[in-house]
Amino acid sequence: MASGRWRTRLAEASRLTLAAVALLTGPAVALACDRPVYLTLDTGHMEVAPLIAEVLARQQVKVTFFAANERTKTGDGSLGSHWAPWWKARAAEGHEFASHTWDHVYWRGDLPGTPPRFRVRATAGPNEGRDFVWTAAQYCGQIEKAAQRLQEVTGKRPLPLFRAPGGKTSPAFLQATKACGYEHVAWSPAGFLGDELPSETASNEALLKKALRDVRSGDILLAHLGIWSRKDPWAPAVLEPLIVGLKQKGFCFSTLRDHPAYRDWIANAR
Repeated sequence: MASGRWRTRLAEASRLTLAAVALLTGPAVALACDRPVYLTLDTGHMEVAPLIAEVLARQQVKVTFFAANERTKTGDGSLGSHWAPWWKARAAEGHEFASHTWDHVYWRGDLPGTPPRFRVRATAGPNEGRDFVWTAAQYCGQIEKAAQRLQEVTGKRPLPLFRAPGGKTSPAFLQATKACGYEHVAWSPAGFLGDELPSETASNEALLKKALRDVRSGDILLAHLGIWSRKDPWAPAVLEPLIVGLKQKGFCFSTLRDHPAYRDWIANAR
């Protein structure tokens, strides 16, 4: 009887010790990963946003969202009141946020002269499809408007970063936007996950296989919260298998707050 009680107590002590070790070493194991990738998600029609949130939570992956107030399948815009609770919930989970410009405004070209001016085109909002000539201050106002709205709906200060729609930029344009406090973030060649491509010529299976083959440590990955033109949605078929597959290859996921190219910029931002 005494021997039985001793074995029971020893087993209980072992379980408690293992649990304590797991609690103490869990975060350290995550921090020790030396093969990070940085998943970023731009706004879109938002239909797949709830599913994406479920996958990220289940896989315990943190991402950086780049948000514009784009047209959605449900609600009043991706940064409107309908989606505000969704953004707030993502902030509570520890994700990061940055601007994608308010009206998803594309840089189209530089114009000569001082101060610099740029040809741009809005692809969301009341001026969707219209071309303009803007000063740097006008474009920076678009970046700032989305950043301010993100702070309102999340209660969290966005990162001093932005992504130009389509990734379209020029050296003069980047110099101007950096001068107003925003560093631009593109994506790695292998990090283009292909959810914008036609599903007739770029199947989900092929895109998953390509990403698992080509992604390397340090890559910034790009996908969207829904693409209008794609008939076979990417996220339901690819996102979770991609995350699982990259983890199995020894990669970990981090936000751009920890990216070596932006870490100091973020830390020193006003």
